[in-house]
Amino acid sequence: MVSNNHLAERVAAQIAPLLPTHSSILIGLSGGVDSVVLLHLLHQLAARFSWQLSALHVHHGISPNADEWAEFCADLCARHRISLHIEHVDIAPLRAHGIEAAARKLRHAAFARQPCDFVALAHHADDQAETLLLQLLRGAGVRGASAMPMLAGRAGSPNLPRRGSCALWVLRPLLHCSRQEIFDYAAAHDLQWIEDESNADDNYPRNFLRHRVLPLLSERFPAYRDTLARSAQHFAEASSLLDELAQQDAAQMIEGETLAVAVLQALSPPRAKNLLRYFLHGRSAPMPQAVQLDDMLQQLCNAREDAAVCIAYGDWQVRRYQGKVYALRALGEFDQSLVSSWHGEAELDWPALNTRLHFKRTNSSGISLAKLQRAPVTLRLRRGGESLRPQPNAATRTLKNLLQEHHVPPWQRDRLPLMYCGEELVCVPGVAIAAEYQAAADEAGFSVVFCPDQDVPCGENNST
Repeated sequence: MVSNNHLAERVAAQIAPLLPTHSSILIGLSGGVDSVVLLHLLHQLAARFSWQLSALHVHHGISPNADEWAEFCADLCARHRISLHIEHVDIAPLRAHGIEAAARKLRHAAFARQPCDFVALAHHADDQAETLLLQLLRGAGVRGASAMPMLAGRAGSPNLPRRGSCALWVLRPLLHCSRQEIFDYAAAHDLQWIEDESNADDNYPRNFLRHRVLPLLSERFPAYRDTLARSAQHFAEASSLLDELAQQDAAQMIEGETLAVAVLQALSPPRAKNLLRYFLHGRSAPMPQAVQLDDMLQQLCNAREDAAVCIAYGDWQVRRYQGKVYALRALGEFDQSLVSSWHGEAELDWPALNTRLHFKRTNSSGISLAKLQRAPVTLRLRRGGESLRPQPNAATRTLKNLLQEHHVPPWQRDRLPLMYCGEELVCVPGVAIAAEYQAAADEAGFSVVFCPDQDVPCGENNST
């Protein structure tokens, strides 16, 4: 049996240096033994380190017992006086990805929506070993085989940022604990938990490894958890070195959201693929299969200069335009009659680009608020023949020429929001503001900015 304090002190020694005092920690609580033990441990340590705890239970609705699990988690958190949020999700639209992958995607999205500094998950050493084996059996590269880190993010940064930005910091306090240690701790503290009936179904690849393969492996290699963890660490170090090489190759060649084709053409195929993987990872794009990556590289480097290169994989696309590579989520059909009224809101959806527009107040720059009082303000799509005068002393320019001059990719030109005051074109975000509507010195104005999480590289920046 694990002593009352031994496991808690081990966990404290490992995670306390990573978490600033007064950090807010959101615990992923399924109700299983792993997450129940994690909640119990962090509850014991929270007062000592001034951590603020909350919990999230994701109700997938897959099991007929899902309501009982949510009720169990609510009772458990109430006893510990820990705030719990229960989020119901619908797995049906993502079933094509497989139940496990769909559930994981929905959980990650639910965690990202919660205000906290860190998300604490109950992955342990057995999970680590299973993950590494699954990744190897899927033919993963060194990044995939790196398995799970204790802290996901820019480890090594002297000061971890608070959870106000886009980053989602994931902490795994039990990563160096075995499943047996967790069960022993639960028994020593007389903890109760729920059993997910699907954990016994070895039709799932992870359960097959857990129930059929790893027990046999343990008979011959009892230290397999430690040795596989070391291998995962070796893969992580190799992945880090490949990233450093990619950073050197990418110097001056990755500009904002694009990668220069010329650098891919100049490198050896393995090195070019490494750089392309690094670029895709930086854009939060999924990693393509090996054969897809080979085809992607061949088309990007060898297609005719004027070819409209577009490689689709999953929900993403890789495109080439004017010697640059773009990676973006695939844009679906859109309502070509789309018109949105603007009444001064700070944000507005723009479904043609699957993005949001942010309206940020300025002074002495941007669009004049006063001049927009002349008529109703709307956002519309391009119809053809539009023009505006971008500077007070400049000639009127066609929108077609302005879009080309600002290197707006062709696939975005008909989807951009055009701001009108009555029937006068005021601005095209990221491209130009009509001279008649530009804010004067000491005049209140605003700029229109695309949500930075979205894939809308309009010219050199994404704001007007």
